Amino acid sequence: MTTSDTQNPETNQTKNGYLVLASRMIFDEKLPVRFMYKTVPEHLNDTGWRLYTGYEAPEYLEDDIANMATVPMDKITNLDPSLQSLLEYNAGTVWERTPDCTEWQRVYDFKIPTASPDVEITNDLGRFSVKEEDLDI
Repeated sequence: MTTSDTQNPETNQTKNGYLVLASRMIFDEKLPVRFMYKTVPEHLNDTGWRLYTGYEAPEYLEDDIANMATVPMDKITNLDPSLQSLLEYNAGTVWERTPDCTEWQRVYDFKIPTASPDVEITNDLGRFSVKEEDLDI
């Protein structure tokens, strides 16, 4: 028994935007996408997909403003039609393909990076008390 994409619990849940964040190596060096994951979209136009060549060094990835490009999903699928069916999957999905293989493989042991706010936990109640003279009332 087959199910349509609308019935597949792994697709169509986080399908709001039309933009992906892709390594500039895909465009500047004409390298193929070999690793991709979907995070929770950051805004309405974001699909949540992050695409890489697999050759990005950690230093390269640290400067995401200079080295990542926001591009329409259509542009990526025109470059590589094999991405089309994968882009339907939900947040939390990770895919890769090795240079000697054309088939995509699902990855289950990659921890998707998330932006984490700086949070300080304390049990010191004195840090939460405010003196009246400190207030601008």
